[in-house]
Amino acid sequence: MDANPLLGVFFHWLGGLSSASFYVPYKRIRAWSWEVFWITGGIFSWAIAPWLMASIQTHDLLGVLAATPANIWFWCWFWGAMWGLGGLTFGLTMRYLGLSLGMAVALGLTTVIGTMGPPIFRGTLGALAGTTSGQIVFLGIAITLAGIMIVAQAGRRKEREMGGEAASRDASEFDLRKGLAIAVFSGIMSGCFAWGLDAGQPIRDLTLKAGTDPLWQGLPVLCVVLLGGLTTNLIWCTILIVRNRSAREFVGAPVRGTAERPTLLRNYGLAALGGTLWYFQFFFYTMGESQMGRFGFSSWTLHMASIILFSTLWGFALKEWAPAGKRTRALVWFGIAVLMTSTVVIGWGNSQA
Repeated sequence: MDANPLLGVFFHWLGGLSSASFYVPYKRIRAWSWEVFWITGGIFSWAIAPWLMASIQTHDLLGVLAATPANIWFWCWFWGAMWGLGGLTFGLTMRYLGLSLGMAVALGLTTVIGTMGPPIFRGTLGALAGTTSGQIVFLGIAITLAGIMIVAQAGRRKEREMGGEAASRDASEFDLRKGLAIAVFSGIMSGCFAWGLDAGQPIRDLTLKAGTDPLWQGLPVLCVVLLGGLTTNLIWCTILIVRNRSAREFVGAPVRGTAERPTLLRNYGLAALGGTLWYFQFFFYTMGESQMGRFGFSSWTLHMASIILFSTLWGFALKEWAPAGKRTRALVWFGIAVLMTSTVVIGWGNSQA
């Protein structure tokens, strides 16, 4: 199958839309603690959906994974676990640095580490940069970073304009030294997902030999990488469940200190929907990556840009930007335009190859 970068960009947009949408069902869950709904949805995100979709769309999944060398299994799992640590610390970045600086540092590092890491590790960066197509792709990556900073700054302006108790609390918790340390850690660890996918190339080769369509070659890799993410999140959520004594909520007990009982069927359904939507970001990511040719490393940049783009659009749909002034709304729309431009530039650069 020949690469089709423009189709790849479209798939990455679908992945970004899925990622930006997964928390919408979570917001409707009632009378469950964070750790309960997070791990419930996570079981669908990191275990059920990956194995189900890979079983349907690929050939001889178990045989392929059984034939995968142990060191490949380990590195895919390891980078997935490191990515899980990055996700768990992202919230602390926002807490200590605020929305603008936190997003700029954490997401900027995630984009750079996840995108540039694999070609640097393989020693192909110089060769890629020496081509016209490669230079266009790197320009697109730079435009993405600029778009991230613009959207982050617009978000910070919105928070300031809203004022009130939330702004005062954010200001009181601001800690530059601690925040930067956590942001660097979160940004680097979050970019490890791309390293995990890159480490899974031998799994792709094996599943292609088994007769899998090239469009679905990345699905078996996700099974292993997401097991790493499941490991990290399961450990942390278990600690919180034990500490907060919230295990009873799984069977309908109210949150401690409240009388409201959860509607279990509703909560489990919403968690399953949110978790499956979260998985579909990487389902479409692997499809997009399969279309990007030798510039597959740029998929991570497209992924990050699409997530921020659609997350911001969801913010408008949910009226989160209603309190912002005209200049702030104009700034965020400018940031969205920059991010959309970056995806087009990267797709164009890939097509030139």
